[in-house]
Amino acid sequence: QVQLVESGGGLVQAGGSLRLSCAASGLTFSNYRMGWFRQRPGKEREFVARMSGSGGSTYYADSVKGRFTISRDNAKNTEYLQMNSLKPEDTAVYYCAADRRPYRSNWSPNYWGQGTQVTVSS
Repeated sequence: QVQLVESGGGLVQAGGSLRLSCAASGLTFSNYRMGWFRQRPGKEREFVARMSGSGGSTYYADSVKGRFTISRDNAKNTEYLQMNSLKPEDTAVYYCAADRRPYRSNWSPNYWGQGTQVTVSS
């Protein structure tokens, strides 16, 4: 079965950087669109970034554009989220997600990781 395992979360000061990783297993990784979502305290889960299976297409939420970069290594079955210039409002549980179905707006992936906590102090 498909498993997604995130790592790399932690506590960082505002303005700092973190890189999240998501190790995938049980799937042909390059066939899957991969993404990151987050759930901030008291808020609903929200989209952060996504990348096509080939890595040739990316899309970001406006709130992270220019600060976060999504990438993937299909040889390692791993996706990444490089987060720079972090702000206290980036504090959230970050989730890795995978989907091979055709893309639809209001994307709701069918595979999810367990989440990793990112806390940004002011």
